[in-house]
Amino acid sequence: MGLQPKTVTIVHTGGHMMEIPVAQVRIGDVLLVKPGEKVPVDGLLQSGSSYVDESMLSGEPEPVAKETGSRVLAGTINQKGSFQMSAQKVGGDTLLAQIIRMVQEAQGSKAPVQKLVDRIAAVFVPVVLLIAVLAFGVWWMFGGENGLTQGLLAMVTVLVIACPCALGLATPTAIMVGVGKGAEQGILIKDAESLELAHRIQAVVLDKTGTITNGKPAVEALYWANESEAEVWQNVWFSLEKNSGHPLADAIAAHLEEKAVPVKIEQVENLTGKGIVARYQGQKVFTGNAALMQENHLSISEALEKKAVIWAADAKTVVYFADHRQVLAVAAIADPVKSTSVAAVRELHDMGIEVYLLTGDNPQTAAAVAAQVGIQHFKAGVLPADKEAFVQELQQQGKIVAMVGDGINDSQALARADVSIAMGKGSDIAMDVAKMTLMSSDLNKIPAAIRLSRRTVTTIRQNLFWAFVYNVIGIPIAAGVLYPFNGFLLNPMIAGAAMALSSVSVVSNSLRLKWT
Repeated sequence: MGLQPKTVTIVHTGGHMMEIPVAQVRIGDVLLVKPGEKVPVDGLLQSGSSYVDESMLSGEPEPVAKETGSRVLAGTINQKGSFQMSAQKVGGDTLLAQIIRMVQEAQGSKAPVQKLVDRIAAVFVPVVLLIAVLAFGVWWMFGGENGLTQGLLAMVTVLVIACPCALGLATPTAIMVGVGKGAEQGILIKDAESLELAHRIQAVVLDKTGTITNGKPAVEALYWANESEAEVWQNVWFSLEKNSGHPLADAIAAHLEEKAVPVKIEQVENLTGKGIVARYQGQKVFTGNAALMQENHLSISEALEKKAVIWAADAKTVVYFADHRQVLAVAAIADPVKSTSVAAVRELHDMGIEVYLLTGDNPQTAAAVAAQVGIQHFKAGVLPADKEAFVQELQQQGKIVAMVGDGINDSQALARADVSIAMGKGSDIAMDVAKMTLMSSDLNKIPAAIRLSRRTVTTIRQNLFWAFVYNVIGIPIAAGVLYPFNGFLLNPMIAGAAMALSSVSVVSNSLRLKWT
């Protein structure tokens, strides 16, 4: 909550600036963020550029470059340059405010084990009252001339030492620390139930695009028929792709951008599902798929054809570039697997957890990605309802299932799963449905969340054990069972100190989670 800035510099029409409280910022206001300041609200960068420390959201230490049009988020820290931004989400709608609200709700929610503790406490309290009254009665009847006094002391001591503070603190303190620890690591946990249940996960179902992969196509390889001509023709190819809004065109343009210089092309025609045709210096040029090349009877060299066949077999998307006579170059485009996915899947397997891949993509791509990350079980061409049905099928086999996804198409399966985990860079509906959100979209956070759950549950069990053992030992001593043997009676003041110490020990044990 301390990450929320209190004031902000607003830029009025004409360039006049003034400092106002963040609460007064409205959507559309233009704000100035200086070096070292916290970004006040969520918005888009309008002018200037800088590097922003987003580690509080993503957990990643590297600052992120921001330029015109980039998204900036409340609570992140501007590092170098100053910039002006347009406010898009303010007040309780900012991502930071939603995180705070989510963490507060999670810390206030009850774990299933806490419900069990509540039921035990409902029996425990009347039993203690009964024991206190019995202790008083026994002392009064058989305690001799000091029976009444000793009976009152025994009754008070039993009530004091049996006060179920430690029992009541055992679960919520561990949950609070566990949820807070998760938030520090970029794992947002919506409720205590999911935190407690995560350690029992037996199967993890992963979506492909945006979960295992980056969700953004990129050029993996590019091959020219004649390298000596590449320097000239890459400018044409770059200019062609810049005239399309297709994700594949964006990938090629991004790949060529460093070396290419835009040139003038004319009569640009986007052919849906095929590619682009245009004119350069009066001659036709083409970029697109194999069908576009075949329709225009463009020849292709044996070397280029061989590359295209190999890439297609590896589930890569092949894009061709040609002049009016022949294919000049081919590019292989794929959605690259995240650098952390292989290690995360391996760690899940090491934990004894089955991993499944579900995707709406074609079987070849699914098989290639599954092989790359080490997943043995996968299904391709699945619709949202199919994903939900698959999760339900695993549950019917008696497995505790976690679903991990990032898109609207994953929301049904996320809602069905025992533990639902959303990627922080995914759709709002996925994050809303999911019980956990990984802010950095790093799959390594899944085994980290499971380890956090295991340690939290272990801490809860330790707390409950000591709380019960304390009462089992303390109540009979407080009632005076040792008196006939050694004449020992527990002083109510010492009982009060012991009761307080039991609560301190439970809280201290929970706080150990912060350093594990």
